[in-house]
Amino acid sequence: MSALRKVLVVDDDPVVGKSFNRVLSEEKGYLVVTAANAAQALEKLREQEYDVVYTDIKMPGMDGLELAEQVKAKRPWTPVVIVTGYGTTANEDRARAAGVAAFMRKPLSPEMIEASASQALLTPAPVMAAPQPTSMVGEAPVEPLANESKLKNVALFLAAPFIGLAYAVLLPFVGIAMLAWVGGRALLGKPPVA
Repeated sequence: MSALRKVLVVDDDPVVGKSFNRVLSEEKGYLVVTAANAAQALEKLREQEYDVVYTDIKMPGMDGLELAEQVKAKRPWTPVVIVTGYGTTANEDRARAAGVAAFMRKPLSPEMIEASASQALLTPAPVMAAPQPTSMVGEAPVEPLANESKLKNVALFLAAPFIGLAYAVLLPFVGIAMLAWVGGRALLGKPPVA
């Protein structure tokens, strides 16, 4: 059997964790771990990696939006799904700005939970930018050859119609010349060259 996908559910209502555990069962390939608040969740995230994090917004102490922001800042590859009964446009905007995978309103159906888990696990991780090489003190900064590449692309773009026109005009002449050559060899009785 393949490894179980670890799901962290953060909610101060233990019924929510039990619901996720029932829907995302081990038979379906999930291992659900629960945390009652954001502090417990951050501790669990320090101890091990999770494939997806579900968090309520309204909890004692740190709210779920702040937790989502911290998770995405430290582990941008980990999908976070907000689950709340207090959905507002401001909360959704803040969640989107943090980079959450989804924003779901309670009450949740088993189908919603399962579909959101599948979708969150399919969401590609953000591409991390490669670090730029640093130059030595006193050296001129290293410039990429982007200008040369752009100039070459512009030149090819402008030349393409003329190159196509040249092929269209010259190709029939090349064909006629080849036919004349083969025909001339046939008239002279020379075998065609293979």
